[in-house]
Amino acid sequence: MLTKLKEFVKTYQADIILVIGVILISLLSFAMGYIVAKTQEKEPIKFENHESGYYWGRDLRTLSGMETFREGPSSNHI
Repeated sequence: MLTKLKEFVKTYQADIILVIGVILISLLSFAMGYIVAKTQEKEPIKFENHESGYYWGRDLRTLSGMETFREGPSSNHI
């Protein structure tokens, strides 16, 4: 059984190394993104209802029941 495993590893050595490399790079990328996101302090997005209850998008084809504000209701709409 051990000889079969050694033969399998020898046969597919390049593919095994490639898969391990892709997995390690993916985990490293996720960890870096997670760390960066944790260190950035952002103000949470606030959702408030529009006076009429509906907000039309710029192209007049999208209808949303909510508006977003950066710092409060008196700020510019996003």
